[in-house]
Amino acid sequence: MSGPQVSRIERGAARAVSVDQLARLLAVVGLELSARAYPAGAPLRDAAHVALLSRLRRGLDRSLGWRTEVPLPIPGDGRAWDAVIAGPGWTVGVEAETRPRDVQAAIRRISLKQRDGRVDSLLFVVADTRHGRDFVRGAGDDLRARFPIDGRRTLHRLGAGLQPEGDALVLL
Repeated sequence: MSGPQVSRIERGAARAVSVDQLARLLAVVGLELSARAYPAGAPLRDAAHVALLSRLRRGLDRSLGWRTEVPLPIPGDGRAWDAVIAGPGWTVGVEAETRPRDVQAAIRRISLKQRDGRVDSLLFVVADTRHGRDFVRGAGDDLRARFPIDGRRTLHRLGAGLQPEGDALVLL
């Protein structure tokens, strides 16, 4: 590719760019092109995520508040908690993952949300599937250090309407 052609692609001014051209440009800087395909059709594309949050909600005491897709309180910030559980004088931010892949990225993303999201504690809910169990087992000490409170104990406390004792990881 010529220099001017690369420049047009970088600026988004190229009329058309082939997958091959993108792959070659990325390879030059040590990156690999990848793509994901998502099903078309039904508007609910995250049914597994919704089901995971529903399982969590069913275990909560009725006295606790529950809201989903709660925006962080920063104007213009597009991030949101998957859910927020509220008790008398306390809130818990909930992040749910059905197929987590990168423990460091998840911890970084969740920690930044907790810093900016004004919650008292955090519940990281991972689907109790073979993939989810492998993820938790493989992450080991990193997850235990970030989420030191026992997940079963946390679910028990929330089921009784009590505030969790800190940040917890729950397989559900």
